[in-house]
Amino acid sequence: MLAALTIAGSDSIGGAGLQADLKAFGAIGVHGTSVVTCVTSQNTQGVLDIRPMPLEVIESQMEAVLGDAEIAAAKTGMLHSADIASTVVRRLSEEDFPLVVDPVLVAGVGDSLHSKDLVEALRKEVMPRATVVTPNLLEAQELVGFMISNIQDVERACRSLRDMGAEAVLIKGGHSSSKTADDVLFFEERFYTYSSPKIESVGHGGGCTLSAYIAGFMAKGMEPPEAVERAKSCIWKAFVSSYSVGKGVTLVDPLAPIEEAAEKYEILSQLRRAVEILESILPSSWVPEVGMNFVFALPGARTPEDICGVEGRISPAKGRLVHAACLDFGASQHVATIALTAMQFDRKMRSALNLRFSEGNLERLMESGLKVGSFSRSDEPKERRTMEWGTEKAIMELGYVPDAVFDRGGIGKEPMIRMLGQDPEEILEKVRIILDSR
Repeated sequence: MLAALTIAGSDSIGGAGLQADLKAFGAIGVHGTSVVTCVTSQNTQGVLDIRPMPLEVIESQMEAVLGDAEIAAAKTGMLHSADIASTVVRRLSEEDFPLVVDPVLVAGVGDSLHSKDLVEALRKEVMPRATVVTPNLLEAQELVGFMISNIQDVERACRSLRDMGAEAVLIKGGHSSSKTADDVLFFEERFYTYSSPKIESVGHGGGCTLSAYIAGFMAKGMEPPEAVERAKSCIWKAFVSSYSVGKGVTLVDPLAPIEEAAEKYEILSQLRRAVEILESILPSSWVPEVGMNFVFALPGARTPEDICGVEGRISPAKGRLVHAACLDFGASQHVATIALTAMQFDRKMRSALNLRFSEGNLERLMESGLKVGSFSRSDEPKERRTMEWGTEKAIMELGYVPDAVFDRGGIGKEPMIRMLGQDPEEILEKVRIILDSR
């Protein structure tokens, strides 16, 4: 089995440091080994104490691991002091595996994790050994010595860190004031941008976990652009799955990638049961001409690939409703877009279903007592897609995500009713309410 090494501090609350790194390695199928640089007494509210390990203990740990296991990649986290940084780099200079450097300067709770001499040691000793360095904006500013306030500054900082010796530079944008987290990678004279919606919660351990994912994917032989892209997908899931264990900040969940596999099975099972029930209770007069789809999204879904739907849609056949093919993730585009749009306003609204519009069906919908929104396709901007724009417009006009959104169609566009809910079971309950409204 591939093995990776983390050289980092111990976090007593278990949300960051080597505890997070080892979870992240395991989540992507890499065995984790570790060297403890410092023992911290910290929790979700602050850092109470830091005890650096004696240099000879750090050296012996490194020798124990590197003298025995075949390490495919490594990462550094909290180095704390110039002495520790020098000790680590001196031993790593004897190895040629990729090294990801997370220049940890401040804990997720806001407390300092380094002595004053560390920054210069990072610049002069650690950077020349780094394959990838992963500072956030604040860390990058301290390393390069100038403020970073726009994309031009980010690119200038990337070049500056590359000139210090790092092969690739990833500056993380989670601390910026923008609505998205835009991370910029500079590698082989090319800039890559990785964007994701910003999650406002602090998420203790995010930087440690991301750099560990990158190191793990590089252990599998990936070059920095691919490793960062894969790691960004994993860290988004980790942030979405953040949880609380104390009275302060939440902890990101490094195990989210493997937990997602189990969740996918449960989502598919729930949707399959719901489709079977829907086909047994819904009259064919409620099926649109284009067919019907029923979807259920993963928590934090970002694309249709994160949403389970019906391949080939649901249509009438020989007097009953049937789905033509299997259920799978990525099977729906249109109805999946409806769910994705609703989730931008309420992350819990992860399921959607399209129904046939008729004035009779609309009347029953309005009599059901459900909350209903609508939009007119005549107002649709040319550059927007109906499913996304119309759902967004109806939600914004109401100020909340309703139970249903309808439109009366347009030239070449079939009118439609769209049901929204937290899960397929809730959608079915709303459908039953509509069918029983008379």
